[in-house]
Amino acid sequence: EKSRTDDLLYQLLPPSVAEQLKLGRAVHAESFDDATIYFSDVVGFTNICHSSTAIQVVYMLNALYTLFDRKIDNHDVYKIETIGDAYMVVSGVPKRTGGRFHAKEIANMALDIRAEIENIKVPHMEGRQIKLRIGIHTGPCAAGVVGIKMPRYCLFGDTVTLASKMESNSQPSKIHISQNTYEALLEIGGFLTEYRCEIHVQGIGMIKTHWLL
Repeated sequence: EKSRTDDLLYQLLPPSVAEQLKLGRAVHAESFDDATIYFSDVVGFTNICHSSTAIQVVYMLNALYTLFDRKIDNHDVYKIETIGDAYMVVSGVPKRTGGRFHAKEIANMALDIRAEIENIKVPHMEGRQIKLRIGIHTGPCAAGVVGIKMPRYCLFGDTVTLASKMESNSQPSKIHISQNTYEALLEIGGFLTEYRCEIHVQGIGMIKTHWLL
């Protein structure tokens, strides 16, 4: 029973954080010099909701995110949260990754998820294919546990904002990456990309972006 409880706890919080909480220790926020964050959402989710019952939406998202959860097990990443149709994953936090390999892990995961979802359709809407908008950014961030009841492990900083902007400015079935992520993948090698354009991010300015192919 203890093993089952621990397994459940490790699904909700990073194991290193969960162990500290079990021992009654305070979990202090940490700064990470470099990490890669992934965001995705379902294209046309609002329209799907308007044409579906609440139960149908729950079943659809559960099936979709169960598929995603199985995929991320193949990569050195940690799922931060799902809110509605938004799915957020990080690599390099809380387990630090040397050599910017966190960018490789997230990029491979994004390509894996995109390939898997190409043939997935909305279960209760015949012929309606599910498509994702995906965004990725690499940079420094802070992380820590927020709350006492149902504590959550959360990320903070401009890197989170920029990863979210990469997603919101992406296109259906596309993986939109920032210049930072592009440079990290270029350093690692083996990835095919295509320059897209510069986009304006409030409070930061113009940044170059690319498609991960």
